[in-house]
Amino acid sequence: MRFAVHPLFLLFGVYYAVTGRIFLFLVSTLVAVMHECGHAFAAARYGYRLDKVVLMPYGALISGDIEGIGLKEEIVVALAGPFVNAVTAVLFVALWWFFPETYPYTDVAAYSSAAIAVVNLLPAYPLDGGRVLYCAVAKSKGEKTAGRVARGIGLFFAAALLALFVYGCFISVNFTILFFSAFLFAGALGGRDRSYLRIRTDYSREMKKGLEVRRIAVREDTAVKKLLTFMQRGKYAEFIVYDGKGEYLCELSEEDFTKILEKADLYSPIGAYILQN
Repeated sequence: MRFAVHPLFLLFGVYYAVTGRIFLFLVSTLVAVMHECGHAFAAARYGYRLDKVVLMPYGALISGDIEGIGLKEEIVVALAGPFVNAVTAVLFVALWWFFPETYPYTDVAAYSSAAIAVVNLLPAYPLDGGRVLYCAVAKSKGEKTAGRVARGIGLFFAAALLALFVYGCFISVNFTILFFSAFLFAGALGGRDRSYLRIRTDYSREMKKGLEVRRIAVREDTAVKKLLTFMQRGKYAEFIVYDGKGEYLCELSEEDFTKILEKADLYSPIGAYILQN
């Protein structure tokens, strides 16, 4: 997983620092990362993984390639993020019930979790609610129509927030609404992003043009999960496995490794599956 920071995210952080709410900003960022972890775990169940997380105002975006994922599965992945935040908020409320003295230290995280869960269910792309709307419309009307519907609703919400910001300027300026409006405008005009990278072994199309081979040397006690992080789209991975003394054991092609993934415990050493393979 790679992380990047959008310029608006930094501007948003400066705004919160100047207004004396930097703690709220940091907690909201942590909650947003937890939100993306929910997407990652759900995507992994269908054979996809996060490729790149971009921190944005009011959350984060994940980019990659979801070619081949079903619309039903994409809905599940989209709802996993808000689900994680909702569960987190409920757990904090339960904690206050049993230990009321913890409230002053955890209220910001609880309210931020609940807010991100609710806001992300709005049917405006690129929010998760917008993804669900897109998939639901695409199932019955096709992706072309779904794109127009998602873009139109996203622009509506963005314009409504911009109008609310202008109206609020006559009472009390709230740049938070302006930032969120800009975020939705960018999402609506940017089109459908590709959110997950599929782990696959069929590289026939790429090999026709030439595919770079990436060779990685690992020890037999290296966790399977660690090997997974070396796989990159557009590059063919080959793993050379050595024992604890540096002696050569074997070489695993990407096909061999993906077969191991079907039965492996991600936290077990790769050496436990070499003889089986």
